Amino acid sequence: DCMSSFIWVKKEELLTKLLSGKIVVPNAVYEELNHDRLPDFFKNSLNTLHSNGVISLKDIELSTKAYEIYNSLAITPPPRTKAIGKGEAAAIAMAAVYGGGIASNNLKDIMPYIEKYNLKHITTGDILINALEKHLITEEEGNTIWINMKRKKRMLPTKTFSEYIQLKK
Repeated sequence: DCMSSFIWVKKEELLTKLLSGKIVVPNAVYEELNHDRLPDFFKNSLNTLHSNGVISLKDIELSTKAYEIYNSLAITPPPRTKAIGKGEAAAIAMAAVYGGGIASNNLKDIMPYIEKYNLKHITTGDILINALEKHLITEEEGNTIWINMKRKKRMLPTKTFSEYIQLKK
């Protein structure tokens, strides 16, 4: 959902400038984001990020530790445990096995697994703060981006980017 937040508001160039080549997207996430119900501009932006090497795709192979974790999170969770989405499960499994971190705003579903597997985690707000610190955006531009993301129903914890900055201090 972090990556899609930037695509929805046509600010994926921030991902390119900040994280190019560092974003590994599980195929399960890519398939969710490349769905027929999404507008062409969204799918085109996603595919451009891939073809330009900003993101790379990785699949979870059967009979691996990553698949075991994925399966336990999304397909056959332990008793009294709710399954999470396949995209989130794939990202968590890959980060747990191969290293790296998770970029997600969906803290409700993933936080227990972030803690369980001791994973690094960033949100859309963290990426925007990084863009601000690197002088790629101003705080005012960050507020505009934030408001536009909220209009696209992105899960953000505060009303404005300025409030998020204060929250993180």
